Amino acid sequence: MKITEAKYIVSAVAEDNYPRLGLPEVAFAGRSNVGKSSLINQILGEKNLVKTSAQPGKTQTINFFLINKIFVFVDLPGYGYAKVPESMRKKWQPMMDEYLSSRKELALVVQLVDLRHDPTELDYLMHQWLDSYQIPSVIVATKSDKLKFQAKMTNLKKIKNSFPSLAGENIFSFSAKTGDGKQLLWKKIHEAFHLL
Repeated sequence: MKITEAKYIVSAVAEDNYPRLGLPEVAFAGRSNVGKSSLINQILGEKNLVKTSAQPGKTQTINFFLINKIFVFVDLPGYGYAKVPESMRKKWQPMMDEYLSSRKELALVVQLVDLRHDPTELDYLMHQWLDSYQIPSVIVATKSDKLKFQAKMTNLKKIKNSFPSLAGENIFSFSAKTGDGKQLLWKKIHEAFHLL
């Protein structure tokens, strides 16, 4: 897809703050520091639209970005470890639950896991939560450029076996550095929009 315009709209912590555009949304979810911001910047062809950080827990609100004036990307706070106060972490789960369970514009959740490691318990819980609400999702295994080919294939197969409810192309590798997986992710986003 050719991106002609990508701009930040608003950050929200509750439904009252969500934008009222009536456009389809793709949300990006994953544990802290898994590479959500880098992935979004890569597929949009941007460098700094979404702020990246080596410090886990940088995203502390639900951030909305208008793309080509026809759909919206939503960057969700990372789950799991983050160098933020416990009180802040406790606010994140209800904030994410409210968005994911009530947002009618939500067309797809892109769940990110780290290709270098086994999925965490929180990764499994997120996937089960999405399944229980019948929210369309794909799993993107990030940081594929950090592994050699054989290790990449072995780990990807392991991740696919860990999430049997998602078939075939719905689990794939991605690199924010090389663009590996970018075309397939756009394909999945287009398919999700056609379901609306």
